[in-house]
Amino acid sequence: MIIKSLSDKKTLEQTALKIRLNIIREMKSNKGGHIGGSFDLAEVLSVIYNDFLRIDVKKPKSLDRDFMILSKGHAGPALYATLALKGIIPDSQLDNLNNINSLLPGHCDRNKVLGADASTGSLGQGLSIAAGVALGAKIKNSDQRIFCITGDGESAEGQIWEAAQFASHHKLDNLISFLDFNNMQIDGTVEEVMSLGDPVKKYQAFGWNAVEVDGHDVVAIQNGIKKAIENKNNKPTMIVLKTIKGYGAKCITEMKNNHCIGLSDELLEKIMNELNQQAKILEMEVH
Repeated sequence: MIIKSLSDKKTLEQTALKIRLNIIREMKSNKGGHIGGSFDLAEVLSVIYNDFLRIDVKKPKSLDRDFMILSKGHAGPALYATLALKGIIPDSQLDNLNNINSLLPGHCDRNKVLGADASTGSLGQGLSIAAGVALGAKIKNSDQRIFCITGDGESAEGQIWEAAQFASHHKLDNLISFLDFNNMQIDGTVEEVMSLGDPVKKYQAFGWNAVEVDGHDVVAIQNGIKKAIENKNNKPTMIVLKTIKGYGAKCITEMKNNHCIGLSDELLEKIMNELNQQAKILEMEVH
């Protein structure tokens, strides 16, 4: 399968920062939200949407498109931020997150959000949906790629592992999934709540290609996806992203619980100061 020329590191990092800035814009309109698990997806979304997801922004519902299913649906603001950057949804929608009459609910809703390929948030379901779509693509001999992002907390759900077994059995090498492994969930660390053990070895035991990469290294993510596309062994791929919850703003990562937080004026100022400093380093203008 031909892979188009890939974006350079600076472009991908700039896009990741723009995603975080859009997330803050959304959170500001709702005075808070699921910021930790949204911020830590900025790099992987930047790489997927810049380099690998084949979609016509003028025809985002085309059945021939690639699919991107965000299983950890509470990180919907990160997806919406990306969709706005790509021109799939109007930029103005970001100013009305999860409010009455909002088209952007707190969790992904495919009936409301153009570009959201599944309604998620009831944890553990997205990988099953992605596997089903991938099988459908195989049946119709399509070269579509199906991307999915799961969370480490939802990986305690049995449905995740049923989907993993299903994808392996049906040789769904068109399925590329990511595990956002930040080791934090609302009740504590993953180790405290329900240990995953070694997720790479676990997915390999289920018959997947599996690899661990730095979830904030855009080049490592690029290489992981490229290898997954080039694999010819009839296996789905799981890329385990070692991430830091809230990455991008130290004032968030240092919080004991940053799963879902209120956004005071003081905290907003601290976050924006950090993002503005990053923008200067990346030679970006922040409006």
